[in-house]
Amino acid sequence: MSNGHDDVSERSPLLRDGSLRQQPQPSDDTEQQLTHTSADEHDANAALVDEPPIGRKILIMSSLWVGVFFAALDTTVVATLITPISSSLSSLSLLSYLATGYLIANSACQPLSGKLTDIFSRRTGLVFSNVFFAIGTLICGMAPNAEVLILGRVIAGIGGGGLSCIATFVTSDLIPLRKRGVWQGYGNLVFGAGMGFGGIFGGLCADRMHIHINGQLVEGWRWAFLIQVPFIVVSAILVYFLVNIPVRSPYKSLGSALRRVDFLGALLLIVTVTTLLLGLNTGGNQLPWSHPLVIAALVVSILSFLLFVYIESNPRIVPEPIIPVVLIGRTRTILCACLTNWFATMSAFLALYFVPLYLQSILSYSSSEAGLRVVPFAIAVSAGSLTTGYTMRSTGRYYWLAVGTMTIYLIGSALLCTFNRNTPSWTTFVYVTPLGWGYGGMLTITLVAMISAAAHEHQAVITAASYAFRSTGSTIGITIASAVFQNILTKELHEQYGGLPGAEDTIRQLRNSLEGLKNGYQLPNGWSRDVVLDCYMDALRGAFISGLGLAVLSGVAALGMKEHRLHSKLDRKDDDAAGAENDVLAKIKLM
Repeated sequence: MSNGHDDVSERSPLLRDGSLRQQPQPSDDTEQQLTHTSADEHDANAALVDEPPIGRKILIMSSLWVGVFFAALDTTVVATLITPISSSLSSLSLLSYLATGYLIANSACQPLSGKLTDIFSRRTGLVFSNVFFAIGTLICGMAPNAEVLILGRVIAGIGGGGLSCIATFVTSDLIPLRKRGVWQGYGNLVFGAGMGFGGIFGGLCADRMHIHINGQLVEGWRWAFLIQVPFIVVSAILVYFLVNIPVRSPYKSLGSALRRVDFLGALLLIVTVTTLLLGLNTGGNQLPWSHPLVIAALVVSILSFLLFVYIESNPRIVPEPIIPVVLIGRTRTILCACLTNWFATMSAFLALYFVPLYLQSILSYSSSEAGLRVVPFAIAVSAGSLTTGYTMRSTGRYYWLAVGTMTIYLIGSALLCTFNRNTPSWTTFVYVTPLGWGYGGMLTITLVAMISAAAHEHQAVITAASYAFRSTGSTIGITIASAVFQNILTKELHEQYGGLPGAEDTIRQLRNSLEGLKNGYQLPNGWSRDVVLDCYMDALRGAFISGLGLAVLSGVAALGMKEHRLHSKLDRKDDDAAGAENDVLAKIKLM
């Protein structure tokens, strides 16, 4: 099909003669009206390498998945360490920061990883990520207080986020779109195994690994971090020798390369997320909602978000944004897939952290017992991801698969809201399974949908954007749940016992540590353990209900995606019809 732009390629000047202003703008209609010719030509030029033989492919992907496994393990290991860490460092009210310190760093660095690894190579990014991950994990294991532990989580999050995100870039570099769902399913299988093992591993370390070194006790929860370090070093060595993909955007000098990186956007994203979390976590928890600090934090978050959107949309300020707001905003499939990912991840991570808290606080399970009961979630994540990947490979379609998957996810979210003080032990194993299945399937479907709706040259930045939505979603989800939990718990404890002598100190202790819920703990006169447990249960139920609301939003967003052709070859030349946006995006340099 000739349309006057057949000579466009990756190397030709896309903005010549000021033609951008005369180009048709992408809209919902373009998803159906345009054809593929120039997009396929562009994608052929944009492919960095030929698809490797299966043996080499397995070797490369396996080296990546070592890091992915431990990055996933680190997202859940803290969930079952809440009780021992809070008892050791009196930090339960800082639960949100312990969890989100890691995830905020993910949010900030994952969007940058796409552009940085395009410039400096995937291998360099993977080695850098492993080094930061190892240093941060080591700091966590040696932390003398909660503040240093949070710092270690932030440093580890920089590396862990890169490991997960860059592994997906390499998958996109090496695997054709039609097969990518399957390979992404394998990656999510490893990720799910890491998530599942993280809870058990953390619990076993906390319960059984109390070792004296030079006469000093090294608590079990510290070993949950320290044992990871040698394996992370092995991961760095493997990727250095096995991953060798050409640089997409060679640079003439370091200065010119760094000027192409959107550090301003990353900074604004950090400010937006951090101030939002500060306001939500502090309001009604450590300070009243009317306190100037809480109000200021939320206002700064809103203003920095608006500034972020403006800057990322303005090519005169940021020629190469970390999150392509124009592409996401003009492409319905990408926007809806990102929002589905965002809300579903909020709900899933809320469950990952608060189901173990429910098991340990209400049902009095040990850390390892709580970790064991989260394993079905991780298994279901892997199974759901792999099943949807194979289904997409067989059918070449994903829309109705997404609808069915999100329905299962909603059922799982609703089941969590039925937990109570008398819930039988077996129900925990069963109820988290549909939640995990739906979440794993959603991850694979939304990623494939986004990539299918964008040209090849935008794959890394779109993938990074999807991980940014996922990271901010996990961070915000845990923070929302923590805010709901702490506000309800504080309110109900004050209603029940606020008038008793020394009530403030006791309430503060109950909010910061689970020790007061144990059978052998002596509460002050006039306090009832059963009533305190009821307050905890009400607070947990509020957190689970907020998760259900977020799951509903993710399901609604999924309905907005459109079907796109899933190509079976890396150069996307196998079909005569393809997604319409590819044609537009191949010709127009998005700003």
